[in-house]
Amino acid sequence: MIHNLLIAVAIANLTILVGYSIYFFSKLTFFKSKTIAFSKPISIIVCAKNEADNLKSYLPKVLEQDYPEFEVVVVNDQSQDGTGVVLKNFEQNYPNLVVVTIDEHIKHWPGKKFALTLGIKTAKHEHLLLTDADCLPNSNGWAKQMSSNFKDSEIILGFGGYQKRKGLLNKIIRFDTFNVAQQYLSYALAGFTYMGVGRNMAYKKSLFFDNKGFAKHLHIPSGDDDLFIQEVAKKDNVSVEINTNAHTTSSVIESWKNWSYQKRRHITTAPLYKTKFKVLLSVYPYAQFFFWAAFIWLSILKAPIILIITLLGIKLITSYMVNYKPMRQLNTIDLYWFHPIYEVMYLLVQGIFVLLNLVNKPKKWSR
Repeated sequence: MIHNLLIAVAIANLTILVGYSIYFFSKLTFFKSKTIAFSKPISIIVCAKNEADNLKSYLPKVLEQDYPEFEVVVVNDQSQDGTGVVLKNFEQNYPNLVVVTIDEHIKHWPGKKFALTLGIKTAKHEHLLLTDADCLPNSNGWAKQMSSNFKDSEIILGFGGYQKRKGLLNKIIRFDTFNVAQQYLSYALAGFTYMGVGRNMAYKKSLFFDNKGFAKHLHIPSGDDDLFIQEVAKKDNVSVEINTNAHTTSSVIESWKNWSYQKRRHITTAPLYKTKFKVLLSVYPYAQFFFWAAFIWLSILKAPIILIITLLGIKLITSYMVNYKPMRQLNTIDLYWFHPIYEVMYLLVQGIFVLLNLVNKPKKWSR
């Protein structure tokens, strides 16, 4: 009886996983970026809070993009680490840099929505390209490649990866980044846009103000790259950009404690998603969990070897076929052969984060 139940659970959830792979993830597998001529002026917006060192390292690459006409608006959000001095030095050498400073006595909600809103208000151009202070564009053609999508769209979803380092934490973080990107990019291509990443995203200024900015969720620290996108995205106004030259790369977190806090903080926004997105995003990880749980129990109970091989074979073949090109395109190909193992580990870690949030949700924006 238990064997039959486990077989039914494994087959049912494997069917869901294969269905998601065919209907959603294959869209990213076969997607090709296009470069369309676009030369209208753009405003690049960067929010910085205590980012002096990162600005020294990364801001020049943003300021020196190969683009006809652009400005870089950096919002100094009450920094106390010398960020202001760093930006003053940059202003002397870069006439396209515009600095906005939020004084320490100004009280505002935690998170970067207030700073980002000021940056958008300050921007003099209609087309906005957003990134973070700890992000390095992969090339001097980043702005051109991302902005080319404005020819057909109002919103552009890019990819922001993390530096490759040694150690298990780095692999888990980079697999998590790939996993999240595969989902939001694939779902966007299928007409279910639910988020982007603030590390690499673009949209029109008029779209922001027509929606009254972040007014509906200004009190929530996160949400500038998911709740807002859910409000303004339509099936015909979103483009996806995965060209390697259009990526950004961020400094990777080197502490399990800090990474877990960041992930737990992001999870707190999920209950505010639209119902269709909550269902869409819940079904797949649950199917993963129940498939692997049933598969492991069937192996322990010594189910027929042909059944074990068939279940695992279908899962692995589907996964390897769908993931090869996206993992290569999104700079995680080094994780390719062992990605099913990282998948199981990530499920366990994500489950722990959810349980921890049930007990005690993160109350601060950063530790």
